[in-house]
This record gives sequence, structure tokens and C-alpha cells, in this order.
Amino acid sequence: MANVGPSSSSSSSQPEVADESQDWILGAGSGWVEARTSCDHLNSLSPDLARLPNPDTPCSRCENPVENWLCLSCKEVLCSRFVNRHMLMHHQQTAHCLALSYSDLSVWCFCCEAYLDAQVILQLRPVHQAAYILKFGEAPPLPQL
Repeated sequence: MANVGPSSSSSSSQPEVADESQDWILGAGSGWVEARTSCDHLNSLSPDLARLPNPDTPCSRCENPVENWLCLSCKEVLCSRFVNRHMLMHHQQTAHCLALSYSDLSVWCFCCEAYLDAQVILQLRPVHQAAYILKFGEAPPLPQL
């Protein structure tokens, strides 16, 4: 393979590190993410998470139909940081920490800055199951613990 640019390892690796840092900041980096199995913010969950808006509910602020998240405190549906960042702004304005992605049914804690394992954390199982049934029309497979 042809080598492009200077052969010095310091000059070729420095831009790569900057690019990787930028990807991490924007959330575009790839790789395995270990979801947390505990969170100190679960007390902020809505008491009524068995009844959820449909996964195709548009963002309540911009009407975007995809990449939307459900606030697990107030059940408002808002778009992701990759669209118009309304869920992020909602967290910043309300301090609501927990949100469920209608794209992949992952749960994110804005306060912990981490994904949470919704199948392992008992308080999150009902909302994950309800969202899974709404999205796929059947119960989720049992987690292998």
C-alpha cells in the first residue's frame, strides 16, 4: 500500500487523534459501549411507563419523524442530537436525566453520561418491554444473565 504524506509517525498520528477526539465529542465514533447496570437517577422515572407514546411519534418541537427519544421522566418525545438536539435541550432545561431511544431501544442517562442496561436494571425492564412490544408487536426475548 502506498504511503501518503510524511513518514514521521508523530505527524501522521496527530491528526488521527484529533479526528478521533472530534468523533467522540460528536458521538460518531464506533466501537463497543459497555452499558451500566446501575444508575443513581432512576428515582426520576415517570410512575406510568407502561403506557408509552408510539415509536413513530414525531418530535414534539420540530415534528421530525425519526431518531426520536422518549423522556422517561415526563414522556415527551423529542429528536436526537443528530437531528435538532431537542432531547438534549430538554435535559438541559429540565434536568430530566433518562431517555429511551425509539431507534434502538437503548436507554441513556444524561447525568451519568452513559447507556444503561434496560434488561438488567429492574426499574427499566417494564419500559423497555413496553417499547419493544410497541415497536415489534411481540415481547422481547428474555435476557441471558
